[in-house]
Amino acid sequence: MPTVSFEHIVKSYGSLTVLNDLNLAVEDGDFLVLLGPSGCGKTTLLNLLAGLLEVTDGRIMIGDRDVTDLDPKDRGLAMVFQSYALYPTKTVHGNLKFGLSASKLPREEIEQRIAWAAKLLQIEPLLHRKPGQLSGGQRQRVAIGRALVKNVGVFLFDEPLSNLDAKLRTEMRLEIKKLHDELKSTIVYVTHDQIEAMTMATKIAVMDGGVIQQFGTPDEIYERPANLFVAGFIGSPAMNLREATLRVNGSKVTADLAAGMALDLTGYDFETAPQDGTRIIVGLRPEHFGVPDMAEPNAAASFTLPVQYTERTGSDATVYLSLDNQLLALRVAPDAASRLKPGTSVSVDFMPGKANIFDAQTGRRM
Repeated sequence: MPTVSFEHIVKSYGSLTVLNDLNLAVEDGDFLVLLGPSGCGKTTLLNLLAGLLEVTDGRIMIGDRDVTDLDPKDRGLAMVFQSYALYPTKTVHGNLKFGLSASKLPREEIEQRIAWAAKLLQIEPLLHRKPGQLSGGQRQRVAIGRALVKNVGVFLFDEPLSNLDAKLRTEMRLEIKKLHDELKSTIVYVTHDQIEAMTMATKIAVMDGGVIQQFGTPDEIYERPANLFVAGFIGSPAMNLREATLRVNGSKVTADLAAGMALDLTGYDFETAPQDGTRIIVGLRPEHFGVPDMAEPNAAASFTLPVQYTERTGSDATVYLSLDNQLLALRVAPDAASRLKPGTSVSVDFMPGKANIFDAQTGRRM
């Protein structure tokens, strides 16, 4: 499967610049997810790759071919849309066949491709039905099958699961991931859903304001967010972000939080030498706290705070504590949440080596 690269891409609409000098490389066989909020430029970038929009400046390479000015049909791509885009008057078989009708392939090969895709997607019993007779999940499988039969090097997915309910989204995530594992194809996938990104991607490009904020594996982005935007966008519940002052005393480094509480940062991997008195933002993941029945013996910080309220979601629960008139989210076991009543105080520890530190002025990771 070919690589895909965006080189100094600019996309403008008059005086409005949506993408400015964007560079990104998708390796052979990668499952790249373009992740970000609405309006961040991720769908624009996908449409530029598909040839549905014209590039203002820069070039797009697929393998060793410059496809910047090629028609969509000549780029060696197949796309799955958010809206399924199936022909309502054609059967499933007819929808799968339609994209191949003008390919001048032998009829036998066309039927072989349709049979292969139908078996892979488990839609063989549906081939003679029309889209109106299918569920949302079945229609999405047909849309994916229509892309697969083209036998191309790169597959594009534009938020294909956003119209499905939660159960179907989970099922289709697994199906798409399984397809990638079996086909070893190069996939570029657009979504605003971080769960989709974290569970399916081999690489994620987090975008905001037409700029790639961070590019890396899901683990890299979750464990070491490059800036405050990524830190706040990735994670559910979101990372706790608190202002603090850096204190350096010889080899000991701490962050002074509110109400005289200190977070031990000795051993933190600072990118540059920490300076005493620097204003910082401390990022604390909700799952890295320990409540009394999960105490952390070598805690980086320990404090007692009042419970504001709790949220239970069956197998998981979040407790919100009050820290200097702001909420601090902790992820706990449901049975622990049932014992933490609003208005009572609880002692909590923060695990060592799990903090994320950002410069308060630039927002960049320190």
